[in-house]
Amino acid sequence: MSASMIGMICILVMLGMIALRAPVALAMAATGFIGFGLIVSFNAAFAILDSGPFETLTNYSFSPIPMFILMGVLASKARMSQELFSGARALFGGWRGGMALAAVSSCGVFSAISGSSLATAASMSRVALPEMRKHGYAPSLATGTLAAGGTLGIMIPPSIALLLYALITEQSVGEMFIAGVMPGLLGLVLYCVAIAVVVMIKPDIAQPGTPTTLREKITGLKGLVPFGAIFVMIIGGIYGGVFTPTEAAAFGAAGAFAIALFRGMSWADFRSAVEETLFLSAMIFFMIIGAEIFGYFLSVSRISFSLTEFVAGLNLAPYAILLCVLLLYVLLGCVMDSIAMLLLTVPVVYPVVINAGFDPVWFGIITVITVELGLITPPVGMNVFVIKSVAPDVPIGEIFKGVFPFVLSDIVRLALLIMFPALALGLI
Repeated sequence: MSASMIGMICILVMLGMIALRAPVALAMAATGFIGFGLIVSFNAAFAILDSGPFETLTNYSFSPIPMFILMGVLASKARMSQELFSGARALFGGWRGGMALAAVSSCGVFSAISGSSLATAASMSRVALPEMRKHGYAPSLATGTLAAGGTLGIMIPPSIALLLYALITEQSVGEMFIAGVMPGLLGLVLYCVAIAVVVMIKPDIAQPGTPTTLREKITGLKGLVPFGAIFVMIIGGIYGGVFTPTEAAAFGAAGAFAIALFRGMSWADFRSAVEETLFLSAMIFFMIIGAEIFGYFLSVSRISFSLTEFVAGLNLAPYAILLCVLLLYVLLGCVMDSIAMLLLTVPVVYPVVINAGFDPVWFGIITVITVELGLITPPVGMNVFVIKSVAPDVPIGEIFKGVFPFVLSDIVRLALLIMFPALALGLI
């Protein structure tokens, strides 16, 4: 049996394991180990199993991951989300739907130091959702806004998804972060437009807020100061060459820790933040280890090369290839976690896309946005289930109904980025 055939069978087995609810990391590691053993030798496979996890866990390039997670968790424990939402409410004042605009804007700002969509959705929903429901907002709009707003965390840097893509494809982490700024802000603007359009069509689903004075609006801006300071320190430092992304992560975590201390964070909160960081980091690193073992298997099976040759033989136009890859991501996003999807698929599809002539940084932005769609599309929709845990009385179908306008706005953003690559590459 050829190496490519063994590779295809192992991939099908892995997908079957994932469908049966086996952990993605375990499915990748197991099929990678067995496939490598069948193609090369099991002695070599055991050698990889012996050294691979150690090399991954001691790889300096991966050290920003726990630092960025700690930064976001500390921001949540310091209750910065409450002040952020209050300030955004003051800015939008008496606008109809202003509280929804404040919620999605707060999600965008909070994600600038969170780096995690799930953390952003969880933190902001606990603050904004009770207020929106108390003021008569329709459950679909309230929950849909927060579920979609949380997805901004996967794009606005520092983003763990962009970091992982850069490490997998050996791109510059700094360039990936800079390239994510404009698409992230574009997503925030389009989400606000989606809210405005929905409220215009159905005025009864949102109530006007309490008008605020200019002084109250200016005072409300102080809630943005901690976020702005950390964001400028990280992105400005990387862009200006002051420090590396790893150093930026450490500075960001230190800044969030200092702000949390200033706001009176207790020892219990700090301990909880460290425990949560360790849990999330361990989960991600377990998937990275599985992906590394699976990557060795992909190399010896030559699946990527065979796929590239097969696609080249079809004589498809470059954008037809891109469309097929994005469609694959949309379908996988309906059943798989975003980080797992990146680790599993990028090593396979990346050579195909680069061979078609697309810029690797631009493709990374497109990929992450498409993966982002999976966070709010059925049947999995991780962000939707985060919101469901905060509002258990709201039917899951109602939440998916609420995110539909935001899914459309993400499709518009994808189309704009495909038509105008400079939106992602202009700052590099």
